[in-house]
Amino acid sequence: MDSPFSPIEVMQKAFPGLGPNEAARIVQNGTLMTVSENTVLCHEGKYETTFYLILQGSALVTKVINETETRILKHLSAGDFFGEMAIIHNAPRAATVSTLTPTTVLALEKEAFSDILETSSSISLAMVREVSSRLRQNDEMAIEDLRLKASELASAYNQLAELEIARNEFLTILAHELRTPLMAANGYLQIAQSGMLKDDELKSAIDTISHHVQDITSLVNNLLFLQEMKLILPDFQNVDLAGIVSNACEAYRQTALKNGCEIKLTAPEEKLIVRASSKSLERAFSAILDNAVKFSPDGGLVQVEVDRDETNCRVRIIDHGVGIPAEALPHIYDRFFHTDQIGDKLFRGIGLGLSIAREVIQQHGGKIEVSSVEGAGSQFTIHLPILTENNVANVPDR
Repeated sequence: MDSPFSPIEVMQKAFPGLGPNEAARIVQNGTLMTVSENTVLCHEGKYETTFYLILQGSALVTKVINETETRILKHLSAGDFFGEMAIIHNAPRAATVSTLTPTTVLALEKEAFSDILETSSSISLAMVREVSSRLRQNDEMAIEDLRLKASELASAYNQLAELEIARNEFLTILAHELRTPLMAANGYLQIAQSGMLKDDELKSAIDTISHHVQDITSLVNNLLFLQEMKLILPDFQNVDLAGIVSNACEAYRQTALKNGCEIKLTAPEEKLIVRASSKSLERAFSAILDNAVKFSPDGGLVQVEVDRDETNCRVRIIDHGVGIPAEALPHIYDRFFHTDQIGDKLFRGIGLGLSIAREVIQQHGGKIEVSSVEGAGSQFTIHLPILTENNVANVPDR
């Protein structure tokens, strides 16, 4: 609590123009009351007729914004007053005032306040001077609040505009990514159905159709997987991380070879046990491998290294391709963000793979980091919490 107070001195602090006798008169017409913390003295929107001067303690002024957000306007302490507008004219409270600590106040009702103002010009002048000052402060607060709202509205509008641009760009890219393999597959199907192709040519056409259908299936599966992540909790089990990484490398090895890339896996003999969904985690590693291979258009080595420290498993996926431009690095995990061109190299994609990878890694309590130099390649490092060796026996061998 504050130090002992004198109601008259506090009244003079609040209204500097008052003399001791005038301050004493106001105090005599009011009611001293002490309330506990978290007591609401003024209710926003209600019609009330009491003026309050805080003699001891503290209070908080809050206002509801946009019907849901409660915003703190200011803190009050000894010498501060509130509720003056309710006794000057018939208006609802503009804010809520509640005590933060046990608080002593002088409460002055509208009728008593009006009698004092009518019979003492000096009190009226002092009161009007301070109330006018308070109104100016309130106006400044209201203007600042309007500026803040305008800024928030402009920011929200810009975000909506960016989302609309991203949505339109995504739909355009998605249509292109679906149309290209569909048209190619349909063209080869028509040629095959015409009977013009025989033996090796027919087999090559069927392989091409299969390749394009797989591209379409992969794209649709990624879209569905992103949606399922928000709706379905994955089945977490104790699994060997190195085994999951190995499966992802093997599943992607043939695709990498077609792009001229060699995937080299380095992993310890010991089991590195993590709590994970094997399917989700393998999809995340596959997405990063796909990124490494795609951005190595001239082929080369893609290194995959698995190790651990005291608390985490680490997986590093390193390529020596075109790298990532510095301005693109902050956005590579954003959904639908993709890079069409780096240097003189063109790339396809709709920007889902790394977004999926990050969400999966975070879902597993881990984190993903990237370092890249344009023209020299990239390194993605995944950290996942490792379980104690007591769980090793529960995990099948690789």
